[in-house]
Amino acid sequence: MQARMPQPAVMIPDAYKAIMALSKAAHVEGLPEHLHELIHLRVSQINGCGLCVEMHGRLAKKAGETDQRLFSVAAWRDTPYFTDAERAALALAEAVTRITDKSDPVSDVLWDEAKRHFDEKALAGLLISIAAINVWNRLNVATRQVAGSAGV
Repeated sequence: MQARMPQPAVMIPDAYKAIMALSKAAHVEGLPEHLHELIHLRVSQINGCGLCVEMHGRLAKKAGETDQRLFSVAAWRDTPYFTDAERAALALAEAVTRITDKSDPVSDVLWDEAKRHFDEKALAGLLISIAAINVWNRLNVATRQVAGSAGV
């Protein structure tokens, strides 16, 4: 596989800085690094971004994730390996990523479950983290960025 062009944000340094700043801003108190990586991995699986699946799998491992959990994140609903808070975050990530799949993608039930585990600042961080990885995924998928090429 070969990329269609260099990664667009890398080609436009101001865009790169802005997206990196958005990604960094999501790291708020109450959201551990491994949770960001689990969300990024799951969203990247949904969006079919091979570069991000590979990179965030590696980063999640570096953040302390086990192989068992990483191998199971695509089927998190059907495994016993995730906490209720992690399940709420993964459900929110899926809903926000698949925003047009339902008329009410982020239902009150889903939102209330996330709110049960995270305060408003942490919820804001989750939403920003989900939005940021969706931006990266869309840029990478459109230009067919190759897994392993990020150098992270």
